[in-house]
Amino acid sequence: MTKARVERSSGNVFADLGFADAEELDLKAGLVMKLADVMRARGLNQTAAARLTGISQPDLSRILHGRFRDVSADRLFRALTRLDAEVDITVRSGGEPVGDPIHLQAVA
Repeated sequence: MTKARVERSSGNVFADLGFADAEELDLKAGLVMKLADVMRARGLNQTAAARLTGISQPDLSRILHGRFRDVSADRLFRALTRLDAEVDITVRSGGEPVGDPIHLQAVA
């Protein structure tokens, strides 16, 4: 029996797989997971979420199933805020926050 080779992850599966745009894909994957979490918390199906976000239901389905490479992070941020989610972005340098977080919220 041969022993399976195991490699420790870098924390970014896209980088581990050698994608050139690994950081961007990791960000978008995180946003998509949060989008699914917000939909679940609000009890929204894809049709209702599509109506609220302005993303067509087929596109939303595609995004939620991991095919989001052609979707911008900005579009995902807007979808979250259109679902009344608030997003805080913290910038750090040397482990320390730089200024106040950037706060995105739904615009009435």
